[in-house]
Amino acid sequence: MQLSLHADYSLRVLVYLGAHPNRVVTTTEISEAYRISKHHLVRVVQTLAEHEYVQIHAGRSGGITLNREPLLIRLGEVVRIAEPNMRLVECFDRKTNTCKIAPVCALKGMLKEALDAFIASLNRYTLADILGHGGQQKLAKIFAAAG
Repeated sequence: MQLSLHADYSLRVLVYLGAHPNRVVTTTEISEAYRISKHHLVRVVQTLAEHEYVQIHAGRSGGITLNREPLLIRLGEVVRIAEPNMRLVECFDRKTNTCKIAPVCALKGMLKEALDAFIASLNRYTLADILGHGGQQKLAKIFAAAG
């Protein structure tokens, strides 16, 4: 299983904002820090804002900030909103499924159980866990050195 860039970038945006908690950050800054597409980041930020993980500050000196405390941002929930179609196999989607054995196959249930366990495992952790134990300062230093 591989997360989409949208989910990957969602987590990265939250980590970056968590490492810079007391200021408004631009998508250009995040894009340059990670060397990733600003265009894609804009869509990621929109997803995060729609689910109230980040707040968008409009205007000339605008940007984004965390909208929740890091302790309240569960990683599994972020992955779930950034990956709304986590179809591990074709039969997860009734509309496009063409698998002939789907009605009698037990694999779908097993894979769903594994997917649920994956999300549950991630939900044991929060953004605060990533930033804790000096992580926030270490991350800020890495981003500053890269800039």
